Amino acid sequence: MSESLLEVEGVSVVYHTRQGPLPALRDVGFSVAPGEILGIVGESGCGKSTLSSALVRLLPPNGEITGGQIRLKGRDLVRLSEEQMRALRGRELAMIFQDPLTSLNPAFTVGTQLVDVQAAHRSKRSERRAIRRRAVEMLEQVGIPDPGERIDDYPHQFSGGMRQRIMIAMALMLEPALLIADEPTSALDVTLEAQILELLRQLRREHGTTILFISHDLGVIAQLCDRVVVMYAGHTVEEGDVESIYARPLHPYTQALLAAVPSRMHRGDRLATIPGRVPSLSALPPGCTFADRCPHAQDVCRRDELRYLSVEGRRVRCAMHDPMSGFDRDAQPSQLVESETAA
Repeated sequence: MSESLLEVEGVSVVYHTRQGPLPALRDVGFSVAPGEILGIVGESGCGKSTLSSALVRLLPPNGEITGGQIRLKGRDLVRLSEEQMRALRGRELAMIFQDPLTSLNPAFTVGTQLVDVQAAHRSKRSERRAIRRRAVEMLEQVGIPDPGERIDDYPHQFSGGMRQRIMIAMALMLEPALLIADEPTSALDVTLEAQILELLRQLRREHGTTILFISHDLGVIAQLCDRVVVMYAGHTVEEGDVESIYARPLHPYTQALLAAVPSRMHRGDRLATIPGRVPSLSALPPGCTFADRCPHAQDVCRRDELRYLSVEGRRVRCAMHDPMSGFDRDAQPSQLVESETAA
């Protein structure tokens, strides 16, 4: 039996458009152990939100999973029918969306929405009172004051931080094995962000909840996660434990991301930037998609698709670390990228 709760292997997602198919994800793979918090990080447009939507099978109508497997407790979600997936959502896996205001229905009270989440998975309508009590308990658990009264309020009557807490309560109503959090703190100020992160840690401590945390903020990932997966242009380019990756990143893109983080060690210096931009999905270059922005790139990087290799207990997709690629390690880089960050 596998030790991983979630196993993602070779997943590819395509968006069908009038201009043709756009490959949003290509050969994405990673695993999440029970009780682990795994971070997914990368620039906007790298495929993080597409990945989260694919995991819960909620892609837009023109999105299609064209390859790979998504196994939750050994069960391949890609092969399940929509009815089977509907039964799993909420019970086995749940998702916290990025914007709680648009995720909550403004026409219904918070209590109605919390009760409906549970009622969808129960056959007896007579249990509605017990379900409401459970909803009040969950609101109290996530820190909503006076939950017995506020459960009958509408979403607009709550602050942004409280709405995000309500979304977390809703996601945990049926105690799912896996919680997917898609940038849940991006719209919050620093104080509320710290409270939400502490709430997620508490959920892991008290309930053993496994969390897949998606963010573009490297600082948040470092505070919360055990391991991190770095994505770029629809690919997973590096994976490993947080401490190792932050101390010694292997992929040039990870190095560049960390170099762009403000550091006390370089106070007053100009912030490092990554030249160029993420390539368009309609015109992805051959070989490494980061090659045009990479100071170490060589001709071999632009020729063939790169392998996702195990290196030093981590995984990395880079010709520099592939002994079979023919990469010239003695060649001088065109520009060194600083990768040191503050402790």
